Amino acid sequence: MPEITVAKTAGFCFGVNRAVEMVYAALAEGKQVATLGPIIHNTDVVNDMAAKGARVIEDVSELHPGEYAVIRSHGVGKDVYDALTKLGNPVIDATCPFVSRIHKIAAEKSAEGWYVLIAGDRDHPEVQGIIGHCEQNYDVFEDQFVLKGIFEKNPEKKLAIMSQTTYNRIVWGECLKVLPDDDPNIVVYDTICTATGQRQTEAAALAEKSDLMVVIGGRHSSNTKKLYDICSGICRTYLIERADELDTLDLSNADHIGITAGASTPAHIIKEVVNTMDEILNKDNITEEEFDFAQALDESFKKLHTGARVKGIVMTVNNSEVIVDLGAKQTGTVPASELSNDPSKKPTDLVNVGDELDLIVIKVSDQDGIATLSKKRVDEQAGVEKVIKAKEENTVLEAEVSAVVKGGVNVFYEGVRIFIPASQTGLPREASLDGLKGQTVKFIVIEAPERRKSAVGSIKAVSRREKEAAKAKFWETAEVGKEYEGEVKSLTSYGAFVDLGGIDGMVHISELSWNRIKHPSQVVSVGDVLKVYIKDLDQENDRISLGYKKAEDNPWEKFLSEYGVGDTVDAKIVSITSFGAFAQIIDGVDGLIHISQLADRRVENVKDVVSVGDEVTVKITNIDEDSKRISLSMRAVGEDGDAEYDDEEEEA
Repeated sequence: MPEITVAKTAGFCFGVNRAVEMVYAALAEGKQVATLGPIIHNTDVVNDMAAKGARVIEDVSELHPGEYAVIRSHGVGKDVYDALTKLGNPVIDATCPFVSRIHKIAAEKSAEGWYVLIAGDRDHPEVQGIIGHCEQNYDVFEDQFVLKGIFEKNPEKKLAIMSQTTYNRIVWGECLKVLPDDDPNIVVYDTICTATGQRQTEAAALAEKSDLMVVIGGRHSSNTKKLYDICSGICRTYLIERADELDTLDLSNADHIGITAGASTPAHIIKEVVNTMDEILNKDNITEEEFDFAQALDESFKKLHTGARVKGIVMTVNNSEVIVDLGAKQTGTVPASELSNDPSKKPTDLVNVGDELDLIVIKVSDQDGIATLSKKRVDEQAGVEKVIKAKEENTVLEAEVSAVVKGGVNVFYEGVRIFIPASQTGLPREASLDGLKGQTVKFIVIEAPERRKSAVGSIKAVSRREKEAAKAKFWETAEVGKEYEGEVKSLTSYGAFVDLGGIDGMVHISELSWNRIKHPSQVVSVGDVLKVYIKDLDQENDRISLGYKKAEDNPWEKFLSEYGVGDTVDAKIVSITSFGAFAQIIDGVDGLIHISQLADRRVENVKDVVSVGDEVTVKITNIDEDSKRISLSMRAVGEDGDAEYDDEEEEA
């Protein structure tokens, strides 16, 4: 015999159940009631209410004086509310809270100038109600093809996209695929009722396991028809409104029969269908035969209260909020401000559809059907513990600088804001902090977070720690003569400081060049990488003297190898004194032309014979290697010329 399985979420949804209970409660109190259209798409329920005195009207003008107007769960437009206010009739607003949320979004975005696009059936009462809360800038689309056409015709407009609560979630997914990613001019709100989505998902899963599906519900019910469409695409499916239609169905050749029902189908009708099917098939036991649908509906929803820790599955993400499924009567919303402490992060940077989030309930509104949640408060609680532990253990943390604020910068670590004062950034006092924004920095916590007070961190302390470690490592292996490659960090009038890997050494100005220079900048610049060697070490005072000049580049050695006493050379006058002139023989090597050697006559003033920059021919008359002094003579060159001339005359 066939096995019969009933979907757990078949039957009344929260919104319909709420509306029906509100009408029955009003009737029980003896109120005169008129519903604006059938309260639900179920003739049995509507007829039962009518028998108890509830009228069904199509327009507010049909109301009797003092009669209660019931707005059904589909909701109505703003014009209907205005008309009711004008008439003065009392109102029982049974609009589904999920639908009310769509009204609020549509009204706000429309007023802000967004082009509101609604996924659904234009003639459906719920869609008509949503339209009634928009200004003129709106449109309705049935599927992804219509949406694509609207989008292509309006590429410049800001689009706010939402759907009726009973829209087919599979088609909704296809619609989202035609939209560009991360377009700031497009905001998408997933407004499909979580119960509707769950009902459709369960129906599809049950259909996959069944040979035949029976969908129970009103033929004019949008959500019932969508259930039928989903199931019929998977297996043989029938749509019925009540049990007496089972006689017309072919239930043969089905080992597994699945049953689901629309949101407007009462539990007693579902049970009647199950019992009748049991009689037809003569089956003894039916899966979930004794299932109390009304009770199960209520029990299946979590009870939420402020401060509770809950888990939610992300259903949709947009620039202003994240919608999550809590398995509760309420829709869970996480405002962008409650998602993260970091204002630079957008919701799409932090979560994805399908993610499971740990959340705290910060507000519950049964009237609106919304539970406002916070992720950042959960993160803060866990993060605070980690930050406190990091302070106790003096642990080095790492995070990106999110903002430059008055007096310092902010970083966020595990959801906790940590303020780093300017004095703890490691930058000079007058330096701009703007360059730190966006950089990943290492820091330690120097003050733990307290109530209403953020933690305080220090980058400088980490730099100091790293420098001390590098210094200790350096001294372990440092020795005179050892070569290093380091970057020039700063210049002074007396030398250049070179980073040897966490510790600085100094190259004295005299060690930068074999030539005479007035400032280190004539040879090196900050940022240059130099090959240096240790000349001297003073560990007690942390002083390291470095050498840069190479012996093979010593101009004195080059001079000695190429010149000797008696050689005649061309030289350049580089300076003048009262006792003579200094002339450069090669770069880095000068010799003295004594005043007595400037000419073959008595010279009273050196400047009468030579000037700085003059090119002269001189003879090397003496080389003192110990003191590195060279004596030159212009006079000797002239005497050599006279001697040669005299020799030529004698030979003649």
